[in-house]
This record gives sequence, C-alpha cells and structure tokens, in this order.
Amino acid sequence: MGAMILISIEQGFIFSLLAIGVMLTFRILDIADLSVEGTFPLGAFVFAKFAHVFLPPVSMVLSFVAGCLAGYFTYFLYKKVKIAPILAGILTMTILYTVNLRLTGQSNVPLMDAPSMFNFFSGTWGKLISLALIALIIKVALDWFFKTEKGYLLLVTGDNEDLVKSLGQKPDKFYCLGLVLSNGLAALAGCLAAQYQGYVDISMGQSMIVTALASLIIGETSFQRLPIRGTSRCILGAIVYRIIYGLALYIGLAPDDLKAVTGLLVIVFIAYNNLSKQVLKKGVKVC
Repeated sequence: MGAMILISIEQGFIFSLLAIGVMLTFRILDIADLSVEGTFPLGAFVFAKFAHVFLPPVSMVLSFVAGCLAGYFTYFLYKKVKIAPILAGILTMTILYTVNLRLTGQSNVPLMDAPSMFNFFSGTWGKLISLALIALIIKVALDWFFKTEKGYLLLVTGDNEDLVKSLGQKPDKFYCLGLVLSNGLAALAGCLAAQYQGYVDISMGQSMIVTALASLIIGETSFQRLPIRGTSRCILGAIVYRIIYGLALYIGLAPDDLKAVTGLLVIVFIAYNNLSKQVLKKGVKVC
C-alpha cells in the first residue's frame, strides 16, 4: 500500500503539469483544446529522439518547445483559418499522430538504457523529490506570470475580450499565448512520463484530456475553500486522482475498467460541485 501511494504521488506530479496546461485553455480561455492528446506523446517522442544525443535537461526543453509549436499550430487553425477550437485541436492531434511516428520510425521505443533526469537523483525518494521540484518550479513561474500585465490580460481574455481591446491589446495574442503554454506543458508532462515509465508508446496520449479534466475538477471541487491558487489545486487534484486510480488497481479492478472509473469520477465531482452551488444559492436567497 505504501509503495502504491508513493508511486501515485509521483505520477500525480507528472500529470499536474498536464492539468495546469488544460486549466489555461479550459478554465481561463474557455476553449476546449483536444490537441493535448497529441502533444503529450509528442513530448515523449521528442525526448526519445534526442535522449542519446543531448543531456536530459536539453531534451526536456526541446520537448517543451515542440509542444509550444504544436500549440501555435492549433492557434493558427483556430484564429487564422477560422476553424472551431475543438475541431482545430482534433486536427492537430491527428497530424501529430503521424509526426510522432516519423520522429522515431516506430510506435514503441524502449528508454531503459537512455539517460534521464532520474539518473541525477538516487534513493527511494529521488524521483518524488525531483518531480515535486519540477512541479513547484512550473507553479511558481506561472503564479508570477499571472501577476504581470500580460498574465493579467491572459486571465481576462477568456471572460471579457472587450476589456482587453479597450486596453489597446489584441485578444488573439493571448489566445495564442495560452494555447502555446498549455501544449508546451502537456509535452513536458509527456516527456517526464516517458522517462518515468522507461518507454514511449504511440497510444500514451489516449484519454489524456479526460485525465487532465479529472485532475482539474477534483482539485477545484475538493480544495475550493482553501486559500490557494488554481495551480496548487491542479497539483493537489492530480495527486488525489492518481491515488484513487492506484487504489482502484490495488483492490483488483482490471486496467480496462479504469477509463470508466475516470469518467465516473469526473461525473461525480461535477455533480457534487453543481449541487453545492445550488445549495449555496438557496442559502443566500433564504438569508
């Protein structure tokens, strides 16, 4: 049980980056971007491509940049070609499937003998500490960015484009920034997942959007009353989700059942959140 919880927390830190990325588009910009299901494995395949050429930190940066470029392509389809955002994401995801295969020439690449960031950390807690540090660095960087002028305008864009225009700024610029950062973080999460599990597989992006939404919704619902930022809720939500996921495996559920478990978790937490809001509104009316 202890080992299972430790592994779940480690994986939670990995998927927290994906959840933060989806928060940027789904919550802040109010658009459904499915391209993360392509950029998550893109980060992994880019790392596999360059793992034996560069040091792990360099390969990780390349994975992040590749995800940013894919995010820009989604923005281009959405704003320049005028394709609906959900379709633009699907098109990017579809194209990236071929790109990922072309990068390595095979659908499954073992990385057991490849250098990874975990080679620099030893001991039982080495992976946990390194993943926690990465998640913390990303969280602190984004929290700082949201306090800047551009970060504030990014937060406002999804709610009030007219306000952004009245300040002499173009909303499209911030849609671009959000999609680029979101997919860059998704690719970085995929890169970390590849190093953690020791292999890359073309199917590793399947249902990643549901995993990210589950982490995001669990974090928002479970920790909504805590005075913490959205990035912190994403991290905590991802950890809680992976612990629930691990417990499901621990009690004997088949891996094929876990997608249904994830879907049900999302439904339960959304229903609970909606019910809580209804109760709160009724309470306010009574007062």
